[in-house]
Order: sequence, then C-alpha cells, then structure tokens
Amino acid sequence: MLGAIIGDIIGSPYEFSSGKSKIFPLFVGGCRPTDDSVMTAAVALACLDGALEDREAFQENLVAHMKELGQTYPDAGYGAKFYWFLREKDPKPYGSFGNGSAMRVSPVAYATKTLERVEELAQWSAEVSHDHPEGIKGAQAVAAAVFMARTGKSKEEIKAYTEAHYYKLDFTLDEIRSTYRFDVTCQGSVPQAIVCFLEAESYEDAVRNAVSLGGDSDTIAAMAGSIAEPFFGIPEEIEEEAFEYIDEELAGYITEFLSAFAL
Repeated sequence: MLGAIIGDIIGSPYEFSSGKSKIFPLFVGGCRPTDDSVMTAAVALACLDGALEDREAFQENLVAHMKELGQTYPDAGYGAKFYWFLREKDPKPYGSFGNGSAMRVSPVAYATKTLERVEELAQWSAEVSHDHPEGIKGAQAVAAAVFMARTGKSKEEIKAYTEAHYYKLDFTLDEIRSTYRFDVTCQGSVPQAIVCFLEAESYEDAVRNAVSLGGDSDTIAAMAGSIAEPFFGIPEEIEEEAFEYIDEELAGYITEFLSAFAL
C-alpha cells in the first residue's frame, strides 16, 4: 500500500511528461498524493472493515469509503467518469477498463493469505466501478504480483505467473521508452508497470523506471511501487520525505492499515 502511495507522490509532477529519463529529483514542489493514493486508502479502509468473505458487504463498504474520501479530497485528479461515479447517490459500475482499478488494489494483497483469495478480492474491488474484463484483469495482475512479492517469490516466478494468467511481458523498457505514450487503460499500462518492477534493482529504481516511460507516470509509478515495496523494501529516507506530502488524515489511514496487517 505505502509503496503505491509513495510511487504516486513521486510520479505526480511528471504526469504527461515526455522527459524519458531516469534522472530526476524524487521530490519536488509539485509532488502530491493524487486520486491513486486516495482510492488506495479507500480500498485499505474496506479491508480494515473486515467483511472479506462477503462480496456484497465488502463492495458496499468500499463504495462508501470511495465516496467519503472523494468528498474529502475533491481535487485529487479523478477521471471524468469516476468523478461523477463518486457523486452519484447509488453509483454503479460503468464498464471501465481504465487503470484506476489497478492503481488502488494493492491493499488486498495484504488482507488475506492465499493468492486465490487475493485475486478474488481484487476482482471485487475492481468491479464496483471498473467491471470490464480488462479492468478486472489489470487489478488482479497487480494484486497477484504484490502478493507473490510479499510471500517470497522470485522475479522469474512473478513474471511466469503474470504471463501465464494475465499479460505477455515480452518487451524491455529500453525497447518501448521512446515510443510509449500516455495510456490510462489497464492493458496499456499494467504490463509496463510490472516490467518497471522486474527490471528494477531497488524500490527507487522501480519508481524511476516508471517515471522514465512518460505519460501516466503517477499511476505507473504507483503500480510498480506497490510491487517493489514488499520485494525490496522502501528506504527509510524516501519514506520519511514522502510523509512530508501526506496530510494527517491520510497518514492516519496508512498507519492504521500497516498496524492492522503487521507490515
């Protein structure tokens, strides 16, 4: 969870960037938690509610937290359809295959103990809004990679599982960097985020890889960072600096989740 939020914060000022470089300051004045962080917190709160065996209750809790946090952070940068979803009295899924389902999913990988249940919770978390098969697939791919990383699986195992169940990862960052463009679909950003992790040598390197692609850099960094966190750990100095950009309320949710799931 924290890896996603820090990745989002670091990537936030570089969204739409065409710099295509791994050399940039991690934290600058424009850094902030965006909708990626806010909705990750909403999923975390739904996990804390404990209704993890009841699809209807879990989804009701999740939507309630999404709407509440959407009102608390109205300027976080939501997509147009999701913005109106948050303002509906009784919001319904709208067939999205955008990467919003994958950017927010990482908490479910800590909330239960088997890969099968993680993938089920990822589906539940996605389909309240992103009920297109590709929207669900993207969330499950990220959640599965996070769970495998936190349970000691190797990069080779994570790649093999992803390719067997979700996406082909038959490219390198160097091969796609110059031509990659802004893409908010799951199928156009989740595989790239996973490769950002696979090619990384540290948490920081995974986030730098993500930002270097350009485009939807905060979300790609959030997804890559969520996988890199349990695999590499987050350096203390990066975590401390990131918290300078997180307000007291959001920090409280993070702390509560980390404490509850003994991370």
